[in-house]
Amino acid sequence: MWVEALTHAVEKTRRNIDKFENLFPWTGLDGGDYKRSDHQDWTEGFWSGMLWLSYEATGDQTFRDAAVRTVHSFRQRLDTFKVLDHHDIGFLYLPSAVAWWMLEGEEEAKVLGLEAADILVKRWRPAGGYIQAWGPAGDPKNGGRIIIDCLLNIPLLYWAYEKTGNQMYLEVALAHAEKSRRYLVRGDDSSYHTFYFDQENGEPVGGGTHQGYNDGSTWTRGQAWGIYGFILSYKYTKNPVYLEVSRRMANYFISRLPADQVTYWDFDVPIDAGTPRDSSATAIACCGMLELVDCLPEGDPDRERFEKAVNRCMKSLTENYFTSDDPDEEGLLRHGSYHVRGGMSPDDFVIWGDYFYMEALMRLVRGVPGYWYERELN
Repeated sequence: MWVEALTHAVEKTRRNIDKFENLFPWTGLDGGDYKRSDHQDWTEGFWSGMLWLSYEATGDQTFRDAAVRTVHSFRQRLDTFKVLDHHDIGFLYLPSAVAWWMLEGEEEAKVLGLEAADILVKRWRPAGGYIQAWGPAGDPKNGGRIIIDCLLNIPLLYWAYEKTGNQMYLEVALAHAEKSRRYLVRGDDSSYHTFYFDQENGEPVGGGTHQGYNDGSTWTRGQAWGIYGFILSYKYTKNPVYLEVSRRMANYFISRLPADQVTYWDFDVPIDAGTPRDSSATAIACCGMLELVDCLPEGDPDRERFEKAVNRCMKSLTENYFTSDDPDEEGLLRHGSYHVRGGMSPDDFVIWGDYFYMEALMRLVRGVPGYWYERELN
């Protein structure tokens, strides 16, 4: 099943190269097409990542050449500081520039990745001890705000430390990971989407949400970011605290999956026939659980539990959500959600869902991870 699904995903990606030209897919449009972005958002790196994964799967230079073209556009984006005043720098530059470095040792890509890490570090707020999610320093609404998604961005800082030995990158990443563990993860292993701190002294103010059902609910994609993000912090630091929090968050996620194993957009939202799913949250969680399996010792009972959960979730995604039966649909996964409460693509293709679905397939078929931590160069 996984081999066939990966083949379909790669071929759909191949067809989309000419369709997208120099633009980037984002979320869906009516009729099965993707909206295109010209470096206007946080999502462009995922298309680059899909091209690199397809190149790894096939060795076809068509994918490599298309991926390299995207990296060159990320250079232009950085040089003009185009829509980069936010925390999502890792989402942009890890699956694009850093992926090129990881796969081929391209010095140009390494330099670009390090310059991107410098941009992310500028969001560090030493008075509070965190990376600010959105807005400028001192912003009255978002100046003291962190976000669980950032756990997938700080691997850019861990990587930059390993490449340079500059302690600043490591210290910022470690401090933000610890702040996130203490304040975004609740006592029952659920999570806040965001948390607020006093900007002057860093004192905690309280948890909240941006895309979840309410401030006290658990947004499923946020829980998935936590599973994957904390195990990545463990991979870089070997601090067992991060492995354990990832494990607990994964168990929470699994225990609340619906019958078809693909989560709704929030674990606490009332469920009826029209409640949106978020296939992307399930794909992200699968990648995080596969990483967990690699990190847990032989004989750990959660290894088998996570492996079985991934197989159930990926089977449902492949059989019930994957668009392999319709060549006219540009996206891979149906029924992703972006920002349900905000009315933004509540039931749609979302490019990050497609990327993480393909990453999970590559792990299952080839044992190849994504681009969130350093690998041996080919």
